[in-house]
Amino acid sequence: MKQYYKRISMPARYLINLVLIIAFLAAGNAIVSGGVINRAQSSIILQVGIYIILAVSLNIVTGYLGQLPLGHAGFMAVGAYAGAIFWKSGYGASLPAGLSIIIGLIFAGIVAAIFGIIIGVPALRLKGDYLAIITLGFGEIIRVCIINLPSITGGTPGLMGIPKYSTFLVVYIAVVISCAIIHMLMKSRHGRAILSIRENEIAAESCGINITYYKVMAFAVSSFFAGIAGALYAGYQGLLTPASFDFMASINILVMVVLGGMGSMIGSIIAAAVLTSLPLALQALNTYRMVIYSLLLIIVMIFKPSGLMGTYDFSMSRILERIINFKQIRADKKAKKAGDANG
Repeated sequence: MKQYYKRISMPARYLINLVLIIAFLAAGNAIVSGGVINRAQSSIILQVGIYIILAVSLNIVTGYLGQLPLGHAGFMAVGAYAGAIFWKSGYGASLPAGLSIIIGLIFAGIVAAIFGIIIGVPALRLKGDYLAIITLGFGEIIRVCIINLPSITGGTPGLMGIPKYSTFLVVYIAVVISCAIIHMLMKSRHGRAILSIRENEIAAESCGINITYYKVMAFAVSSFFAGIAGALYAGYQGLLTPASFDFMASINILVMVVLGGMGSMIGSIIAAAVLTSLPLALQALNTYRMVIYSLLLIIVMIFKPSGLMGTYDFSMSRILERIINFKQIRADKKAKKAGDANG
């Protein structure tokens, strides 16, 4: 007789996820604002949230689309300065704080997405090293423009006096919304089209998929969330300097994606959390900190070249279903072993 495993209904799945998210936000906010941890640890937690958005957004183009851009820090910079300028302006300052934060983040994302489309249309017609070079050039052009527009961006000394809106709740609500939207996008028909382009462009085009459209769309969505992360970074720092968005910033974000696993959202989240908090954990070994950091990366790449999580995507519902059906799964495994032994 065929056995059927118990399944969790879709409404129940959404309810479980919602309860867990609310519990996480409430507990995290209580820990950060309640003085349970020190200021340095609170700062790391906020940075982890910002880099999670950056890594997950870059994963759209690098992991799901299969391209190699090296200018993600450029889109982060565009969003950071757009959000900061809005918040400092008379219009942004006159609004209630909550509304100003929401409008500032959306504005930063839209401006970054516009730049993503402008760069993406010509850039994504290229492949491999050529795409990496042109996006790298874009990132450097943005930084030079920031330096040479002191009346708008503050120039080399930086843009100061930015309202510090990036609290734990603001950052991690943005993290949850960003991850949810990207997850839904990749589970939709648009996401499947993007994945098909990664697997085989020629086959995807022969099936009627508009290659250029979906490449530019993925690039624009990736840029949008990078812009939001940049605005959160501005609201966290209170000061923006061009040096914060150099070539190494893009490389750090790319390393998070590669280390976590290309095409794995949970991998990007774990890698962003580990790589952002690792320098603080190794602070006691200040002399050898960068050596240990580099060795850990090399070891992971040697023994797990597909990244920490490969292409695995986390599902709380799947884990709960395995727990609910544990006895039945165990009995089925025993029956299968007995059948193999007798066969």
